[in-house]
Amino acid sequence: MSPLPPRILHPMLDLPTIQHGFFTRQGGVSHFPYESLNVGLGSKDQPEAIRENRRRVAAAFDQPEERLLSLYQIHSATAFDVSGPWETDTRPEADGLVTTVPGLILSALSADCAPLLFADPQAGVIGSCHAGWKGALYGVIENTIALMKTKGASPDRIRCVVGPCIAQASYEVGADYAETFATADPDSPAFFIPGASPGKRMFDLPGYCLMRLKRAGVDQCAATGHDTRADAQLFFSNRRAFLNGEPDYGRLIACIMLRP
Repeated sequence: MSPLPPRILHPMLDLPTIQHGFFTRQGGVSHFPYESLNVGLGSKDQPEAIRENRRRVAAAFDQPEERLLSLYQIHSATAFDVSGPWETDTRPEADGLVTTVPGLILSALSADCAPLLFADPQAGVIGSCHAGWKGALYGVIENTIALMKTKGASPDRIRCVVGPCIAQASYEVGADYAETFATADPDSPAFFIPGASPGKRMFDLPGYCLMRLKRAGVDQCAATGHDTRADAQLFFSNRRAFLNGEPDYGRLIACIMLRP
């Protein structure tokens, strides 16, 4: 039997009825530039390697690979209600997942964007979402929470952890980017600081996600504090791959499941 890949756990989601993990790039079978736990179905990696990597992630939850659910992520604000598995080639186009069904592994894929894992243990509702800058700005976090509420969850009981993503020190953007945020969200300027040149800003994506969570009533929230661009040993990074001239990049996976 293959060894289970390592994962980052957070005490906020260390609950008797919940299993979770923010997986690193370690513990898989893929080769450069995807070494080694690449789970990105949209990458150019060998399909059999991606399948084996996904099988290993699912095995960490004592489930078969078909119960590991990943979306066709499109940087949207759309959250999707899950009641059972689907074929990976028919996965829905959305960026958030919610379920009350034990044994289904909800996931969020990322390579600098923020993966968020949610749980209301009292109501038996879990969620996940992929929040890049666009999804975070236009409401994927709030829409995931809203869908959880339709299942009986309450913001004052929901716990949420923002997983490894690009940190402010690594995330340089144009000043126009900050202007787009300020136009759409008056609370956003606090998450931009000056960059190395007048036309540049540094954006705090995890901090911004935490603000959006708290504004939506989720006070039990935290971030793991890892910077995907800065730590090449543990994490894939779209931005690092681009800056290094690499041909492609792997995708990380964050997962949460209600225990059967």
